[in-house]
Amino acid sequence: MNVNDKIYIAGHRGMVGSAILRALKDKGYTNFLLRTSTELDLRNQQEVADFFAKEKPDYVFLAAAKVGGIIANNTYRADFIYENLMIQNNVIHQAYLNGVKKLMFLGSSCIYPKLAPQPLKEEYLLTGILEPTNEPYAIAKIAGIKMCDAYRNQYGCNFISVMPTNLYGPNDNYDLTNSHVLPAMLRKFIMAKRNGDASVTIWGTGSPKREFLHADDLAEACLFLMKNYNESGLVNIGIGDDISILDLAYLVKKTVGFEGEILTDPTKPDGTPRKLMDVSKLNGLGWKAKITLEEGIQKVYEEIKNQDWR
Repeated sequence: MNVNDKIYIAGHRGMVGSAILRALKDKGYTNFLLRTSTELDLRNQQEVADFFAKEKPDYVFLAAAKVGGIIANNTYRADFIYENLMIQNNVIHQAYLNGVKKLMFLGSSCIYPKLAPQPLKEEYLLTGILEPTNEPYAIAKIAGIKMCDAYRNQYGCNFISVMPTNLYGPNDNYDLTNSHVLPAMLRKFIMAKRNGDASVTIWGTGSPKREFLHADDLAEACLFLMKNYNESGLVNIGIGDDISILDLAYLVKKTVGFEGEILTDPTKPDGTPRKLMDVSKLNGLGWKAKITLEEGIQKVYEEIKNQDWR
């Protein structure tokens, strides 16, 4: 990518897309195509076709998706598979028709089988049963990976796929009904501290282990791969280390300065027992994450500690 190339970031206001946009601006890129979902409905085939035909982007970061936590994924199963398939199909196909030089498709670590060996290697894709609660979303993301590979194979398109681990950072979603575990936890502890509550209850047993990557690190990895990776298949993006949900709660408690106790609610779902990315492929290409979890949570806390969620 040259600094003057026309770059389309689908989903530029989300956590991932906005981080990619910040990273590109920091490196001197200036020629961006940006559309909100009200300006361009990526689920609408004709709107996407018209947009690509008119604007002719050189590079595409496909970071737009319908996303949510365990409850949202399990409740809106039809919405999650339909909307994500439509977004991917429209953008990837139009990128091919309009001669996009390179496209990056961003997936999710939920594509891997529920009981796959840990850490998760790229080759474990499609080797077992998916986690039932987010299976529709995972199947849509798997379809996106396979679609990029199919267009590479049949048409010679330079379309690549990356699989980020659990993310957190600026522009995250803090809605308690459909957010992911870390932002939900931050909000709970901040509100508990404000209200002088005696305790905070976390979902599940607290035993599952998760890996967390700051969105700014993800963006740096995406730019690195956009310049240096041109193959089929996928690349895991993660930090290569994980933490139990209960230990994460204690880390958030310490960061926020909450004085009460932590309770668990085993009636709520745990989800996958463990999800740790094998990042040896990415590290072997020459990139490693820089922001530690403690440092990253502190950064996020400083950004949101005075937020009004009423």
